[in-house]
Amino acid sequence: MKSSCKPLKLPVPENISTLVPYPPGKPIEELERELGIKGSIKLASNENPIGPSKKALEAVSRALAGLNRYPDGSCYYLKEKLSEHLGFAPESIIAGNGSNEILELLVRTFLADGGEAVMADPSFAVYPLVIQAAGGKAVRVPLKGLTHDLDAMSGRITEKTRLVFIANPNNPTGTMVDAGALRKFMDSVPEDAIVCIDEAYNEFVTSSDFPDSFEYVREGRAVMVLRTFSKTYGLAGLRIGYGVSHPDIIDYLNRVRQPFNVNSLAQVAAIAAIDDTDYIRRSRENNSTGLKYLFEELGKMNYECVPTQANFFLIKVGDGKAVYDALLKKGVIVRPMHGYGLGEYIRVTVGLPEENQRFIEAFREVVGQKV
Repeated sequence: MKSSCKPLKLPVPENISTLVPYPPGKPIEELERELGIKGSIKLASNENPIGPSKKALEAVSRALAGLNRYPDGSCYYLKEKLSEHLGFAPESIIAGNGSNEILELLVRTFLADGGEAVMADPSFAVYPLVIQAAGGKAVRVPLKGLTHDLDAMSGRITEKTRLVFIANPNNPTGTMVDAGALRKFMDSVPEDAIVCIDEAYNEFVTSSDFPDSFEYVREGRAVMVLRTFSKTYGLAGLRIGYGVSHPDIIDYLNRVRQPFNVNSLAQVAAIAAIDDTDYIRRSRENNSTGLKYLFEELGKMNYECVPTQANFFLIKVGDGKAVYDALLKKGVIVRPMHGYGLGEYIRVTVGLPEENQRFIEAFREVVGQKV
């Protein structure tokens, strides 16, 4: 039902009135109802297809009776667990309602004076949204070979630069900045610019040349390393992530952070998930096996796939929107890339073996190739 309310004349600043919100996807049930289909599979949002950790589910079940109480506003036990797991003092750790909240806290804290943030383009869609909402300026640097052009990004840093965002591996391309390139870049960054290294997919990385970003935190640099429990740990629905940084940066973010920002169930689930090493192993194995199968099958059809270090990858298909629409009618939900300026591609998340097989069968039908 559409609202019949008359538009209001509101004193909205231009940075908000011109902001285009992140486009949410429809629930699978609603898509199936609209298209008249059943049994759809979702390979669009880079989620973990094997479901959440059983240890996390058991911890959530035990915590349900305490939902009448506010959550621990300091995430004390979670930070203690992460401290033990990562080797950093709790004062260097902040938890958030997804790692998204932490990057938003960074922007609200350090771009309030209209400063600039340098980022690759395309990269994680949330970066420019939160920057514009805070009244900052997003300085976009085109990818080179579908990965970060760190030399060009270094050249765009000025005295107005407050933040630099590096998604590694990058979303939506799945490409990786290696250790040597990151070291060279970090040595070029002024001391008063904070580098946010967003490693949402780090547990899926198989390359031996992936950087140890925590090294820069240990060196005392102005760096924030972001991690999440949404991907490899399978807790996307609980919205929980964390950041590791210099205690001074953490202190400022905590001044801006809302109290009780991480709910009770998310905290206990994350603590339990950290110890579920068998679950992490199975998640990684499912991803590596799935990627091998998908790349082999698409290669047989002579389709170009972008090498990835994440749990998703790009396929160059020509008209990405048309292929997306055709797959959708077959109950296979992927992500079109025209909104990222990559209209020739679709992005596919690795699913369970049977989901990957169904995607290949549907893709073969859509592009008109026979077995």
